[in-house]
Amino acid sequence: MAWHTYGLDQEAQKLVLSAKRRNPDSLNQGYKMRMAVAYGLERFWGEHLRLQEREADKSRYWKETWDTLVRIAGQAHITIPNDAVHHNNVQQIHAMSQRLWSLSLEDQRIALAVLTQLCDCIVWWTQRYK
Repeated sequence: MAWHTYGLDQEAQKLVLSAKRRNPDSLNQGYKMRMAVAYGLERFWGEHLRLQEREADKSRYWKETWDTLVRIAGQAHITIPNDAVHHNNVQQIHAMSQRLWSLSLEDQRIALAVLTQLCDCIVWWTQRYK
């Protein structure tokens, strides 16, 4: 079986350019995203909720990155939960967290590897467009 890039570099470029168009101050989130990968899928996913009320552009950047990960993982036949969640609804947040934690260890590892590479690409494009 051959290595498939899933267009991570192109997807990262789209994410960075979209964030730059909305608010260039959001670009530093790419570095924070890359650091957050180490804490796992649930914490990465939850960051958009934390930013939602105070910093909408930054929240949107995190959510668009998550949505991109979900789509790319789907191409690799890995289903990552992506429920619509309101940032103040504790039950929804808990349910989504449980779904992420219940992914098989193999799927978690693959998803984190893809997310790591996507964030590395985001950092690269961020450095070019700042």
